[in-house]
Amino acid sequence: MSSAAVPADSVTFCADLVRSHDFPRYAATLFAPATERRALLALYAFNVEIVRVRDQVSQPLPGEIRLQWWTDMLSGQVHGSAEGNPVAAELLRAIRDFDLPVEPLSLLADEHQFDLYNDPMPTLTALEGYLAATCSALFALAARIMAPPSEAAEHLARHAGLAQGIVQIVTSLPRDAAHRQLFLPQQLLTSHGCSMEDVFAGNESAKLDAVLDQLIGEARQHLTTALSLLAEVPVSARPAFLPLGQVRADLKRLSQPGRHPFTPQPSSRLRTLWTLWRASRSREFTK
Repeated sequence: MSSAAVPADSVTFCADLVRSHDFPRYAATLFAPATERRALLALYAFNVEIVRVRDQVSQPLPGEIRLQWWTDMLSGQVHGSAEGNPVAAELLRAIRDFDLPVEPLSLLADEHQFDLYNDPMPTLTALEGYLAATCSALFALAARIMAPPSEAAEHLARHAGLAQGIVQIVTSLPRDAAHRQLFLPQQLLTSHGCSMEDVFAGNESAKLDAVLDQLIGEARQHLTTALSLLAEVPVSARPAFLPLGQVRADLKRLSQPGRHPFTPQPSSRLRTLWTLWRASRSREFTK
Protein backbone atom coordinates (compact mmCIF):
# COMPACT_ATOMS: atom_id res chain seq x y z
CA MET A 1 0.00 0.00 0.00
CA SER A 2 1.50 3.37 -0.98
CA SER A 3 1.55 6.28 1.44
CA ALA A 4 -0.84 8.11 -0.85
CA ALA A 5 -3.39 5.32 -0.41
CA VAL A 6 -3.73 6.17 3.31
CA PRO A 7 -6.27 8.98 3.75
CA ALA A 8 -5.29 11.88 5.97
CA ASP A 9 -8.25 11.19 8.25
CA SER A 10 -6.62 7.87 9.20
CA VAL A 11 -3.87 9.92 10.82
CA THR A 12 -6.44 12.03 12.66
CA PHE A 13 -8.41 8.94 13.68
CA CYS A 14 -5.33 7.36 15.29
CA ALA A 15 -4.36 10.58 17.04
CA ASP A 16 -7.88 11.04 18.43
CA LEU A 17 -8.03 7.41 19.57
CA VAL A 18 -4.76 7.60 21.48
CA ARG A 19 -5.56 11.04 22.91
CA SER A 20 -8.91 9.75 24.22
CA HIS A 21 -7.79 6.41 25.63
CA ASP A 22 -4.05 6.65 26.36
CA PHE A 23 -3.26 10.29 27.00
CA PRO A 24 0.22 9.78 28.55
CA ARG A 25 1.47 8.03 25.41
CA TYR A 26 -0.28 10.59 23.22
CA ALA A 27 1.41 13.41 25.11
CA ALA A 28 4.80 11.72 24.74
CA THR A 29 4.43 11.71 20.94
CA LEU A 30 4.23 15.52 20.96
CA PHE A 31 7.97 15.54 21.64
CA ALA A 32 8.81 13.41 18.57
CA PRO A 33 9.45 14.65 14.99
CA ALA A 34 6.37 14.63 12.72
CA THR A 35 7.25 11.53 10.66
CA GLU A 36 8.12 9.44 13.71
CA ARG A 37 5.14 10.85 15.59
CA ARG A 38 2.75 9.52 12.95
CA ALA A 39 4.23 6.03 13.27
CA LEU A 40 4.17 6.20 17.08
CA LEU A 41 0.49 7.15 17.01
CA ALA A 42 -0.22 4.21 14.70
CA LEU A 43 1.57 1.87 17.12
CA TYR A 44 -0.23 3.26 20.16
CA ALA A 45 -3.60 3.27 18.38
CA PHE A 46 -3.09 -0.42 17.62
CA ASN A 47 -2.42 -1.01 21.31
CA VAL A 48 -5.56 0.92 22.28
CA GLU A 49 -7.64 -1.23 19.91
CA ILE A 50 -6.21 -4.40 21.42
CA VAL A 51 -6.59 -3.29 25.05
CA ARG A 52 -10.18 -2.09 24.48
CA VAL A 53 -11.36 -5.47 23.21
CA ARG A 54 -12.16 -6.67 26.72
CA ASP A 55 -14.48 -3.67 27.23
CA GLN A 56 -16.28 -4.21 23.94
CA VAL A 57 -17.36 -7.82 24.42
CA SER A 58 -19.39 -9.61 27.07
CA GLN A 59 -18.01 -13.09 26.32
CA PRO A 60 -14.45 -14.27 25.59
CA LEU A 61 -15.15 -15.81 22.18
CA PRO A 62 -16.08 -12.58 20.34
CA GLY A 63 -13.01 -11.02 21.93
CA GLU A 64 -10.79 -13.81 20.66
CA ILE A 65 -12.26 -13.33 17.17
CA ARG A 66 -11.42 -9.62 17.27
CA LEU A 67 -7.87 -10.30 18.41
CA GLN A 68 -7.50 -12.98 15.76
CA TRP A 69 -8.45 -10.44 13.09
CA TRP A 70 -5.46 -8.35 14.08
CA THR A 71 -3.03 -11.27 14.07
CA ASP A 72 -4.41 -12.36 10.68
CA MET A 73 -4.02 -8.83 9.38
CA LEU A 74 -0.42 -8.70 10.55
CA SER A 75 0.33 -12.01 8.84
CA GLY A 76 -1.13 -10.75 5.56
CA GLN A 77 -4.29 -12.88 5.64
CA VAL A 78 -6.64 -9.87 5.67
CA HIS A 79 -6.62 -7.71 2.57
CA GLY A 80 -9.47 -5.37 1.60
CA SER A 81 -10.83 -4.86 5.10
CA ALA A 82 -7.37 -3.94 6.42
CA GLU A 83 -7.19 -0.97 4.04
CA GLY A 84 -10.61 0.18 5.26
CA ASN A 85 -9.52 0.13 8.90
CA PRO A 86 -7.70 3.41 9.68
CA VAL A 87 -5.60 1.92 12.49
CA ALA A 88 -4.61 -1.11 10.42
CA ALA A 89 -3.76 1.11 7.45
CA GLU A 90 -1.56 3.37 9.55
CA LEU A 91 0.08 0.44 11.34
CA LEU A 92 0.96 -1.28 8.06
CA ARG A 93 2.46 1.98 6.86
CA ALA A 94 4.58 2.29 10.02
CA ILE A 95 5.72 -1.34 9.72
CA ARG A 96 6.85 -0.71 6.16
CA ASP A 97 8.42 2.73 6.65
CA PHE A 98 10.36 1.80 9.79
CA ASP A 99 10.97 -1.88 9.11
CA LEU A 100 9.17 -2.90 12.30
CA PRO A 101 9.11 -6.61 13.17
CA VAL A 102 5.61 -8.07 13.00
CA GLU A 103 6.12 -10.84 15.55
CA PRO A 104 6.09 -8.60 18.67
CA LEU A 105 2.87 -6.99 17.46
CA SER A 106 1.22 -10.39 17.00
CA LEU A 107 2.47 -11.56 20.39
CA LEU A 108 1.05 -8.42 21.99
CA ALA A 109 -2.38 -9.24 20.61
CA ASP A 110 -2.05 -12.88 21.68
CA GLU A 111 -0.99 -11.94 25.21
CA HIS A 112 -4.07 -9.79 25.71
CA GLN A 113 -6.25 -12.88 25.37
CA PHE A 114 -5.60 -13.18 29.10
CA ASP A 115 -7.72 -10.05 29.58
CA LEU A 116 -10.81 -11.80 28.21
CA TYR A 117 -11.03 -14.31 31.04
CA ASN A 118 -11.31 -13.96 34.78
CA ASP A 119 -8.38 -16.25 35.49
CA PRO A 120 -6.04 -14.83 38.13
CA MET A 121 -2.47 -13.91 37.27
CA PRO A 122 -0.71 -16.87 38.91
CA THR A 123 2.81 -15.65 39.75
CA LEU A 124 5.07 -12.61 39.60
CA THR A 125 7.03 -14.40 36.86
CA ALA A 126 3.85 -14.81 34.82
CA LEU A 127 3.04 -11.13 35.32
CA GLU A 128 6.50 -10.14 34.13
CA GLY A 129 6.04 -12.29 31.03
CA TYR A 130 2.70 -10.64 30.31
CA LEU A 131 4.12 -7.14 30.75
CA ALA A 132 7.24 -7.92 28.70
CA ALA A 133 5.05 -8.98 25.77
CA THR A 134 2.82 -5.91 26.08
CA CYS A 135 4.26 -2.79 27.74
CA SER A 136 7.93 -3.63 27.11
CA ALA A 137 7.20 -4.55 23.50
CA LEU A 138 5.59 -1.15 22.94
CA PHE A 139 8.66 0.63 24.29
CA ALA A 140 10.95 -1.51 22.11
CA LEU A 141 8.92 -0.87 18.97
CA ALA A 142 8.70 2.85 19.71
CA ALA A 143 12.48 2.94 20.14
CA ARG A 144 12.89 1.28 16.72
CA ILE A 145 10.78 4.04 15.21
CA MET A 146 12.99 6.70 16.76
CA ALA A 147 16.42 5.16 16.11
CA PRO A 148 18.15 2.06 14.65
CA PRO A 149 17.57 -1.05 16.80
CA SER A 150 20.11 -1.93 19.48
CA GLU A 151 20.53 -4.36 22.34
CA ALA A 152 20.76 -1.40 24.73
CA ALA A 153 17.34 -0.14 23.67
CA GLU A 154 15.83 -3.63 24.01
CA HIS A 155 17.29 -3.97 27.52
CA LEU A 156 16.00 -0.53 28.47
CA ALA A 157 12.58 -1.28 26.98
CA ARG A 158 12.18 -4.41 29.09
CA HIS A 159 12.72 -2.59 32.39
CA ALA A 160 10.70 0.43 31.25
CA GLY A 161 7.73 -1.76 30.36
CA LEU A 162 7.85 -3.71 33.61
CA ALA A 163 7.91 -0.49 35.63
CA GLN A 164 5.08 1.06 33.63
CA GLY A 165 2.98 -2.10 33.57
CA ILE A 166 3.16 -2.72 37.31
CA VAL A 167 2.18 0.89 37.99
CA GLN A 168 -0.78 0.55 35.64
CA ILE A 169 -1.94 -2.61 37.42
CA VAL A 170 -1.80 -0.94 40.84
CA THR A 171 -3.62 2.17 39.61
CA SER A 172 -6.23 0.06 37.75
CA LEU A 173 -7.06 -2.02 40.84
CA PRO A 174 -10.42 -0.28 41.55
CA ARG A 175 -11.68 -0.97 38.05
CA ASP A 176 -10.27 -4.48 37.76
CA ALA A 177 -11.62 -5.53 41.15
CA ALA A 178 -15.07 -4.29 40.16
CA HIS A 179 -14.88 -6.59 37.12
CA ARG A 180 -13.57 -9.50 39.26
CA GLN A 181 -10.38 -9.44 37.25
CA LEU A 182 -7.09 -10.04 39.01
CA PHE A 183 -3.75 -8.91 37.65
CA LEU A 184 -2.18 -8.94 41.12
CA PRO A 185 -0.18 -12.20 41.23
CA GLN A 186 -2.04 -14.85 43.23
CA GLN A 187 1.35 -15.96 44.55
CA LEU A 188 1.85 -12.60 46.27
CA LEU A 189 -1.67 -12.55 47.67
CA THR A 190 -1.16 -16.00 49.17
CA SER A 191 2.24 -15.15 50.61
CA HIS A 192 0.77 -12.13 52.41
CA GLY A 193 -2.42 -13.92 53.49
CA CYS A 194 -4.72 -11.82 51.30
CA SER A 195 -7.66 -13.51 49.59
CA MET A 196 -8.93 -12.80 46.08
CA GLU A 197 -12.46 -12.30 47.41
CA ASP A 198 -11.23 -9.54 49.73
CA VAL A 199 -9.76 -7.78 46.70
CA PHE A 200 -12.95 -8.22 44.67
CA ALA A 201 -15.00 -6.89 47.58
CA GLY A 202 -12.81 -3.80 47.75
CA ASN A 203 -11.72 -4.54 51.30
CA GLU A 204 -8.72 -2.47 52.34
CA SER A 205 -6.32 -4.26 54.68
CA ALA A 206 -2.73 -4.32 55.85
CA LYS A 207 -2.32 -7.60 53.93
CA LEU A 208 -3.35 -6.00 50.65
CA ASP A 209 -1.14 -3.01 51.40
CA ALA A 210 1.80 -5.40 51.80
CA VAL A 211 1.06 -6.93 48.38
CA LEU A 212 0.86 -3.52 46.74
CA ASP A 213 3.98 -2.28 48.53
CA GLN A 214 5.92 -5.25 47.21
CA LEU A 215 4.72 -4.58 43.66
CA ILE A 216 5.47 -0.87 43.95
CA GLY A 217 8.96 -1.79 45.16
CA GLU A 218 9.44 -4.01 42.09
CA ALA A 219 8.30 -1.17 39.82
CA ARG A 220 10.65 1.27 41.52
CA GLN A 221 13.61 -1.07 40.94
CA HIS A 222 12.75 -1.48 37.26
CA LEU A 223 12.32 2.29 36.87
CA THR A 224 15.69 2.98 38.49
CA THR A 225 17.35 0.48 36.16
CA ALA A 226 15.56 1.90 33.11
CA LEU A 227 16.56 5.48 33.88
CA SER A 228 20.17 4.42 34.41
CA LEU A 229 20.17 2.77 30.97
CA LEU A 230 18.93 5.87 29.13
CA ALA A 231 22.51 7.09 28.72
CA GLU A 232 23.31 3.96 26.68
CA VAL A 233 20.83 4.73 23.89
CA PRO A 234 21.10 7.58 21.36
CA VAL A 235 19.46 10.88 22.25
CA SER A 236 17.24 10.42 19.18
CA ALA A 237 15.75 7.24 20.72
CA ARG A 238 14.96 8.75 24.10
CA PRO A 239 11.60 10.36 23.26
CA ALA A 240 10.28 6.78 23.01
CA PHE A 241 10.93 6.48 26.74
CA LEU A 242 9.38 9.77 27.86
CA PRO A 243 6.39 7.93 29.41
CA LEU A 244 8.86 6.97 32.15
CA GLY A 245 8.44 10.52 33.41
CA GLN A 246 4.79 9.73 34.09
CA VAL A 247 5.72 6.39 35.66
CA ARG A 248 8.03 8.19 38.08
CA ALA A 249 5.30 10.67 39.01
CA ASP A 250 2.76 7.86 39.46
CA LEU A 251 5.13 5.89 41.69
CA LYS A 252 5.63 8.92 43.88
CA ARG A 253 1.87 9.33 44.19
CA LEU A 254 1.32 5.61 44.89
CA SER A 255 3.94 5.66 47.63
CA GLN A 256 2.26 8.41 49.64
CA PRO A 257 1.09 7.30 53.09
CA GLY A 258 -2.64 6.98 53.60
CA ARG A 259 -3.39 6.23 49.95
CA HIS A 260 -6.58 4.21 49.47
CA PRO A 261 -6.00 1.41 46.93
CA PHE A 262 -9.64 1.28 45.79
CA THR A 263 -10.02 5.04 45.26
CA PRO A 264 -9.19 6.03 41.68
CA GLN A 265 -6.69 8.88 41.47
CA PRO A 266 -6.49 9.90 37.82
CA SER A 267 -3.90 12.44 36.79
CA SER A 268 -5.18 15.49 34.92
CA ARG A 269 -4.13 15.95 31.30
CA LEU A 270 -2.48 19.26 32.13
CA ARG A 271 -0.43 17.63 34.88
CA THR A 272 0.55 14.80 32.51
CA LEU A 273 1.72 17.32 29.89
CA TRP A 274 3.67 19.22 32.51
CA THR A 275 5.28 16.02 33.82
CA LEU A 276 6.37 14.87 30.37
CA TRP A 277 7.61 18.35 29.40
CA ARG A 278 9.80 18.43 32.50
CA ALA A 279 11.10 14.95 31.71
CA SER A 280 11.88 15.97 28.12
CA ARG A 281 14.05 18.80 29.47
CA SER A 282 15.82 16.71 32.09
CA ARG A 283 19.44 15.66 31.83
CA GLU A 284 18.43 11.99 31.57
CA PHE A 285 16.70 12.59 28.24
CA THR A 286 18.97 15.24 26.75
CA LYS A 287 22.58 14.36 27.69
